[in-house]
Amino acid sequence: MILASGSTTRAELLRRVGLEVTQRPAAVDEDSIKASFAAEGASVIDCATILAEMKATRISARFPGSLVIGADQILDLGGRWFDKPETLDDARRQLRDLRGKTHELVSASVVALNGSRIWADHDIAYLTMRDFSDAFLDDYLARAGDAVLGSVGAYHYEGLGAQLFDRVTGDYYTILGLPLLRLLEFLRGHGVVGR
Repeated sequence: MILASGSTTRAELLRRVGLEVTQRPAAVDEDSIKASFAAEGASVIDCATILAEMKATRISARFPGSLVIGADQILDLGGRWFDKPETLDDARRQLRDLRGKTHELVSASVVALNGSRIWADHDIAYLTMRDFSDAFLDDYLARAGDAVLGSVGAYHYEGLGAQLFDRVTGDYYTILGLPLLRLLEFLRGHGVVGR
């Protein structure tokens, strides 16, 4: 099985549940695709699903006979889509924008075989950030460091980032970037994991 992603978090999630995966990140111009979808007024779900599908099918075409998992995650704050911050200053601005508000985190996953999509699903989590102080934010970024640059929300919910939130509604794995339980259900149906 192949994961069409360079995400260490997604790969680790799959490995922890007993799946052997090889990572083969797909080269997809996510920025232009997101800009196009946003300009057309498309939904976050559609955009995340198409990005996951493009990753999965692109890698799947190169590895016939292998199941390939593609995934994507988009953070939506009232119609404004966020990307991974490029610098700690970007992360600071992003977290200030999210502070005291509820945002949606859409995680989509697609499985492809022989270059074609054979399954797709998505899930949404709702996260409310507390109204933390600038001093807390500075301390958080100093402690978390560049690790926050790998997260679309500039937080790592599974660690220090949990302190940023007042309330969370949704699946833990969805927040980490993969609707894992639904994916496992599909894989059980295909004999990849035991029933």
